[in-house]
Parts: sequence; C-alpha cells; structure tokens
Amino acid sequence: MNTSEQNEIRLNLGCGGRPLPGYVNVDKDTLEELKARYPIDSFPEDVDVYQYDIFNLPFSNESVSEIRTDSLIEHLSFKDEPRFFLEAQRVLQPGGIFEFSTPDFEEVVKIWINAKDEWKDFYRDDADAIKEEHWFGQYSYLLDNRWGYLTAVIYGPQNSEGQFHKNCYTVPKIRAILNRLDFEETEISNYMWKGDGVPMIQVKAVKK
Repeated sequence: MNTSEQNEIRLNLGCGGRPLPGYVNVDKDTLEELKARYPIDSFPEDVDVYQYDIFNLPFSNESVSEIRTDSLIEHLSFKDEPRFFLEAQRVLQPGGIFEFSTPDFEEVVKIWINAKDEWKDFYRDDADAIKEEHWFGQYSYLLDNRWGYLTAVIYGPQNSEGQFHKNCYTVPKIRAILNRLDFEETEISNYMWKGDGVPMIQVKAVKK
C-alpha cells in the first residue's frame, strides 16, 4: 500500500468483522479469515484488511489523522498496553482523532455480582454450540447468570488465539491514560453493546 498517495490516513485497528470504507483496516486475520469467522456479518465491497503490527505501524511520526478501534484494548496484555497507546500517540498528527471503545469493567462487575451463580456446562465452541448460543449451557446472550456470556465478557470468548481478554478499563483509568499521553478528552460516554448487551465505554479524544 502506497501511503504517500493518500491525503488523509485513517486507521481502523483490530477491525474484526467491521472493516470500514475509507479506512486502512488492520487485523491479525486476513479478510478471508474474518469472513469465515463472522459468516452472518456483511462486509463492504472493495475493502482490504492489512496484517500490520499494531505496535510498530508502517506510518511515519504524526502522519495519521484518525485512529479508531472498537473492542480491542481489552485484548492487550499489561506489557502491550503502553506499547499500543504510545504507538497511537506517535503516528497521530496534532489535532488527530483517537476514538475507541471497550467494555466498562466496573459496570460488568456490578452485573456479575448480582447475577445468578448457576453453572450448567463446560464451554463449547463447535459449530452447533455457536449456532445455538451455548455459552456454558445457558443458550443465551443474556447477562443474568455469572456462568454464561458474562464469563466471556470478562475473559474473552477464547475461540481463537486473539480472543482472550487480558486487561480491563474504567472511565477514571481511561482519563488518566489520556492525560498521561497528552490527549484532550472530547467525549466519554456509555452505551450497551448492540442495544441491550454489555455495558461499553465510548471514548473520543484529540492529540494536543
């Protein structure tokens, strides 16, 4: 990809099943692998997915106008967490937009505490289990049982190498990270994943 031909570089890191037109979509998996993993999702035509190293992006300092990443940072190990945020700081232009989302760990824990403690079955990720929303025998994405989808929210679905959650975030932690890296917060809001699912934090910030 010849980035010099682009007037504006916008990155969609860890795009998963949500590659976006007009962005440089980056994921550890290829487009073909993502389509196989997310068979019910529709993918825009004429999009590419690049397997760039998110800790060493092939872009020069202050050359990127926007970075967005949805549900990625909870997958970062403690050691990789600063590497990612510092790399985002490096490539973004002053005034560049940094937008990301992640589960609201504090709210998830509150739900966990109040949920039923009724274990029913061992985890399965075979095709039938996925189709039937098995989730430890709960057959549901509801968050009313600790040993169902809630377990996957905290630890990741663990159905491939990259699908493990290794970190967690709250609004105060995110604000402290932005402050340390000299980003200006423009908006931090909360929403429910797909309308009625996991409590999420949505962050919009600008590099000073």
